[in-house]
Amino acid sequence: MSLEIVRIPVLSDNYIWLVHDAASDETMVVDPAVAAPVLAEAESRGWKITQIWNTHWHPDHTGGNAEIKAATGCTVTGPMAEAERIPTLDVKVAGGDIVRLGKIEATVIDVPAHTAGHIAFSLPTEKAVFVGDTLFAMGCGRLFEGTAEQMFDNMRKLEALPDETAVYCAHEYTQSNGRYALVAEPDNMDLSARMKRVDTARANGEATVPTTIGLERATNPFMRAASVAQLAERRAAKDSFKG
Repeated sequence: MSLEIVRIPVLSDNYIWLVHDAASDETMVVDPAVAAPVLAEAESRGWKITQIWNTHWHPDHTGGNAEIKAATGCTVTGPMAEAERIPTLDVKVAGGDIVRLGKIEATVIDVPAHTAGHIAFSLPTEKAVFVGDTLFAMGCGRLFEGTAEQMFDNMRKLEALPDETAVYCAHEYTQSNGRYALVAEPDNMDLSARMKRVDTARANGEATVPTTIGLERATNPFMRAASVAQLAERRAAKDSFKG
């Protein structure tokens, strides 16, 4: 990977991703919930923020847009279908569109369900995908504005990426997701082994993302759901899970 990707933890469990391309000296921010920690991190590294990429309209993904844009003059790119809910948008994109950081290209993937116009950014040459709140480590986003059928389709799109693709999701939900996953698939040995690693990491205060497509194919009960009905059943069960 030629990009440098920095994880910035904010709020209670959000991750903002600061992405720097040394070749072009461009720096991009994915889903800035807030501005101050992002501006401080970029400044400490001598990076100038030139772009923001938003995956969806929720305030904990766009709340820092205006302040970062005012401070840097950066360009904000996000989902065309949610433009009315992201007033800072400059570039409106949809599935199949290409966006660039320097010469590095990202393909936009439509992944509606968590929100109606949610998108992901896949960077094939970097073996990376920024998925917002669609795919989590051992989890998926709640179906706030869409259907289980849409989320099932999203899982198919994402699982088609190469196994080694790094998945940059926006929350540290891994431990709670894993506790439910163990209930959904109690005989999954890969899952049991992964949860031991996750519990150790969290006990040591370590982050558990990014994950990879291959790891999710082996341990994520939503990606592994055999049908729309099974995904819907698992999503409903996770919504009320108290483990």
